Amino acid sequence: MNSNSEMVDYLIDVGALHSSDIIEAFRNVDRADFVHDRSVEDIYEDYPLGIGLGQTISQPRTVAMMLEMLSPKEGQKILDIGSGSGWTTALLAYIAGESGSVIGVERVAELVRFGRKNLEKYNFKNAKIMEASDELGVEGEKFDRILVSAAAEEFPHELKNQLKIGGKIVIPVQNSIYEMTKDENGELDGVEHYGFTFVPLIY
Repeated sequence: MNSNSEMVDYLIDVGALHSSDIIEAFRNVDRADFVHDRSVEDIYEDYPLGIGLGQTISQPRTVAMMLEMLSPKEGQKILDIGSGSGWTTALLAYIAGESGSVIGVERVAELVRFGRKNLEKYNFKNAKIMEASDELGVEGEKFDRILVSAAAEEFPHELKNQLKIGGKIVIPVQNSIYEMTKDENGELDGVEHYGFTFVPLIY
């Protein structure tokens, strides 16, 4: 695949992308803007690429599937944990629009700078990337959607408190992705999708 457009068409063809607003975000946020070297030939191929410090920009199909599970909407307040290159933060910012907001959180200081630099290419007024504190997520805040892009050993329950009632979290735990919604009683309910591999979540 030689272009972002070809990559998006491929993701639609394999069934990873199907929602119009998410497809539009993928078409308008170019994966090449979130790698160190735009000249490498495999930017748009369907596998992760190294961005240094043992971290990766995730496989396009996995990002597409996780965003479809998350089902972000315009106007929502969204938390992106493990923002890395900033690609997922930018995709979410495009979807949330000016009436929404996105906070990307990254533990590795060099990647915070890298992600911010990449995000600046799009001049989003509704998104920022911050360095992670000792607490997972953003303590004291409540979000409509939480996306986690690294694998936890077990479900981090502190994130449940940062999710609004009716809100949704998509998070890898070991080799599965959990798609969970917070019900009116404050409990999480959802489904487990098996067979994925992620870098570990460190906190």
